Amino acid sequence: YRALPIPMRFPPEGIVLIGHLIAIGGAVGFAFSTHFWWAGILAMAGVAGNHVADMVDGTHARRTGQCRNGGELLDHFTDPLSFAYWMVGLSVSCGRLDLGIALVICIYATSVLTIIKAKIIGEFTLARFGPTEFKALLCLYGVAMAIVRCLDAQGKSSGVMATWFAGGLVALGVGQLIVNLVLAVRTVNR
Repeated sequence: YRALPIPMRFPPEGIVLIGHLIAIGGAVGFAFSTHFWWAGILAMAGVAGNHVADMVDGTHARRTGQCRNGGELLDHFTDPLSFAYWMVGLSVSCGRLDLGIALVICIYATSVLTIIKAKIIGEFTLARFGPTEFKALLCLYGVAMAIVRCLDAQGKSSGVMATWFAGGLVALGVGQLIVNLVLAVRTVNR
């Protein structure tokens, strides 16, 4: 936060909006990642840029005395949207919208579960493999896709890679959702 030249009067909601727009750029990168080498880099930059904005908005709000419930609501509203954009972009890249739908459902189910659990127990907790780890995985995928796309002029490998990655994310997402649901029920019952 200290390294960024953010004016003190700039609203934290503006940082949320900028992060959200950066996430949209990342989704475009994912969508074209099987066609152009630079698209994988755009995807990685979109995810990383969104993550930086997501880390900075709350710090900026607290440091400048601009903490507002509306800003927190906006932040938590746009987070799953960003993930959904990336998953749709990923599914477009491999031509498998069914995988994109499954991924978006997993993201929103996880988000709803996290929010309801937080409301019941009065504490916001994340899973061991949470948003930060997922964003790191997406960044690595973007870089890997750029490298594969550079090495494979025909683009055959990149399409297969995108399909396997999206399918793997579906399996991971469903598995994690089931485990987290069981753990959340136990937690709220205590």
